Amino acid sequence: MAKIGRNEKCPCRSGKKFKHCCALKEKNALRPLTPEQAMKVTLMDGVKQIQEDAVNRKIMSRELGVFFFFSTAEGDAWLMEMTDCDGVQVAAGGELLDVPIDENSETIEINWSHTFEVINKKIVLTAYADKAVMDLPAGPSKELSAAIRRIRKRFTPEQLEKVHVSSAANSPEV
Repeated sequence: MAKIGRNEKCPCRSGKKFKHCCALKEKNALRPLTPEQAMKVTLMDGVKQIQEDAVNRKIMSRELGVFFFFSTAEGDAWLMEMTDCDGVQVAAGGELLDVPIDENSETIEINWSHTFEVINKKIVLTAYADKAVMDLPAGPSKELSAAIRRIRKRFTPEQLEKVHVSSAANSPEV
C-alpha cells in the first residue's frame, strides 16, 4: 500500500484530512464496539490516564460526558460525576487505588465514596461512610464548576436523569 501524506484526504472517504481522521484507525482495529462497550473502554481509559498523571504528579483535569477527572501535584486523583455530585478517589500520594467500578454488558456501576460541592472556590467532600467533611484545596474547583455549568446547559434535566438507572429499573419488565 502506498504511503498517504498527512494533508491528503483520508482513504476512508470521510472527507477529512488523513491527519484528522480516526476512521481509518477504527476500521483497522477490531470490530466496532457497541455504545455500552465504547463507554466502558472510554471511562476506564480516563481513569487509567488520570491515575498515570497522579503517579507522575501532573496537575491535570479532563471531562468525559458527565464525568470529570483530575489529578494534583501531590499525586492524588479523583473521578467525579457531575450530575449527582458524586466522587471517588482513584490515586493517593502517587499510589494507585483500587477503582470501584463494576462493569457488565449493560451498565457501569461505580461505588461512589463521597459527595462533593464547590464552596468558596474549594472542592468540599463529604464521605458517605461516616459523613466526614474535608476539602481539597489543590483541586481544580474553577474547572469543575465550569464543567458542571456546561453539562447543565448542554443537557435537559430529563436527559441527565436518564444517566442514572435505579436498581428497580434493572429488573425485567413483566
